Amino acid sequence: MSAQDLVREAQDHMEKSLDATKRELSGLRTGKASAGLLDTVKVDYYGTHMPLKQIANVSAPEARLLTVQPFDKGAGAAIEKAIRDSGLGLNPQSSDGGIIRIPLPTLTEDRRKELAKVLRGMVEHGRVAVRNIRHHTNDHLKQLEKEGTITEDEHKREAKRVQDMTDAHIKKLDDLLKVKEAEIMEV
Repeated sequence: MSAQDLVREAQDHMEKSLDATKRELSGLRTGKASAGLLDTVKVDYYGTHMPLKQIANVSAPEARLLTVQPFDKGAGAAIEKAIRDSGLGLNPQSSDGGIIRIPLPTLTEDRRKELAKVLRGMVEHGRVAVRNIRHHTNDHLKQLEKEGTITEDEHKREAKRVQDMTDAHIKKLDDLLKVKEAEIMEV
């Protein structure tokens, strides 16, 4: 594997870490309704645990309301149970048309601070993943230099590229943190 291949692979892994962190943050509850809030909910549907979005449409018609419309009306009870048991603190309510309405209660100040702490932990986890990718790539670059596959100059140049990518991805994570924290603390 060449040094350029290693750097491209590191770029790809860092992008995947960033995307994974974004997905994780989308499940974190803020003051306003977001369909992504229910992405982590798994429903026991005919004996298998399926993601909610595979068996229902989730939408946010209002700032403090989510609606879930099951593809199969018989799945309504299982969906309600899964949402109640999800640990998100939500209480779904059924209606006659098969649509499940989920009003979002306002967050207390203590809960906001607690969520902000969880948020910072999730982003730090993303930062650590990006740094681990940098470390792993730099180790491989050192190994290529020892084997004589690349020169010392190539090693330094590629290591600088990896560091620049690391800095850029950590900045993106910090920006995500600022935006999401502002959403959480907004009353």
